[in-house]
Amino acid sequence: MRSAICRWASMALTLQFLAGFVAAGEFEEQRSQFWHQWRGPDATGVAPAGNPPIEWDANRNVKWKAEIPGNGKSSPIVWGDRIFLTTAINTGKVVAEAAKPEDQPERQFGIKFPNTLFRFVVLCLDRQTGKVLWEQTATEELPNEGHHGDNSHASASPFTDGRFVYISFGSRGMYCYDLDGKLQWKKKLDNVSTRLSFGEASSPVAHGALVVLNRDNETNSLLLAVDTKTGETRWQAKRDEVSAWATPLIVEHGGHVQVITNASRRVSSYDLASGKILWECAGQVANVTPSPVVSGGNVICMSGYRGSAALAISLDSMGDVTGSEKVAWKFDRDTPYVPSPLLYGDKLYFNKLNNGILTCLDAKTGKPLIESTRLQGLSNVYASPVAAAGRVYFVGRDGTTLVLKHGNSVDVLATNKLDDLIDASPAIVGKQLLLRGQSHLYCLEAD
Repeated sequence: MRSAICRWASMALTLQFLAGFVAAGEFEEQRSQFWHQWRGPDATGVAPAGNPPIEWDANRNVKWKAEIPGNGKSSPIVWGDRIFLTTAINTGKVVAEAAKPEDQPERQFGIKFPNTLFRFVVLCLDRQTGKVLWEQTATEELPNEGHHGDNSHASASPFTDGRFVYISFGSRGMYCYDLDGKLQWKKKLDNVSTRLSFGEASSPVAHGALVVLNRDNETNSLLLAVDTKTGETRWQAKRDEVSAWATPLIVEHGGHVQVITNASRRVSSYDLASGKILWECAGQVANVTPSPVVSGGNVICMSGYRGSAALAISLDSMGDVTGSEKVAWKFDRDTPYVPSPLLYGDKLYFNKLNNGILTCLDAKTGKPLIESTRLQGLSNVYASPVAAAGRVYFVGRDGTTLVLKHGNSVDVLATNKLDDLIDASPAIVGKQLLLRGQSHLYCLEAD
């Protein structure tokens, strides 16, 4: 009897494993069709199956426009016909023991800490109509610090593996929902303080059975890996880092899975299974925000605040490779501050600081193909560029989008304008381009 029970238990575990394997296989087959994470299917900014419109304005090629309550800088992600988005809504409910903004000390950039409760909300919208399919309040709390005027309390983009949606609200915790909005688990995180109270922003990324979140800050920097099914901590790696906002990159290479973090003191690679450091490399500048991209056997990391740095580092590295032959190339001019680079084929596009000045490098060699070229009509930029169908899309904060032909020269195909402030990075799915403005989400699609 016991033997039969053991056989049935073993068979059940095997079937459970195979079901997970099939789901993972289906995810790999489908993910190139959607935009399941910050920076798209391959975390490069490219939609391999995308073909969005070239031209639009407020009255042309707008499939729908949906009002989004509250304030958020997170980018939309898409799986199937569902769009997932986060926002933070000020309830106006005053917390008696919290200092009133007018009674607080003067801080740089005029940053004030809230004294009211915020609702931290996850939204799911229908991709064809823009209608809200479900809305869940993850938590209602008083934020522990303020944020830069151009940031928000909801700046981390969601991640989905096609079965569940993983959310980070930073110090307000991590949350997991199924695609129908049912809460699977929630995880409380410690409060942290960011540089000058700029706020948190790094997005979660998942691979296999782990969700990874980087929390570089001024008080307790660490890389955290939790179980996708339960939210339980599997490992955490203490980091000797200051505030940074770059989202980690998970890479399979040479039979190993690495988690690569871009930060001010070191670019570091961790073994996903154990959390142990595999390699590290100094050379970035301050306030690191751009996320890494992988080109061939190298990972490219860059930063642009108070200096310029771009490094291509071999994924085969071990130990401290600063200044070694494992650094395939360096570039020290006109790198971005906030936006992440776009890797399209063997071309690496990025803008100078937060400006409309374009550089394009050969990703293999680091040699300039387009160097420090002004993009007419584009000034201040926070959104990261995206690409599809031989076109590159640069979005300005004033709602202007330049569409360029993918290539070795600046060939502007169209200049488009929406009357909205756009800081969030776009998402491309099929024939649609999703743009999140200050108060609306736009779905652009050619007739």
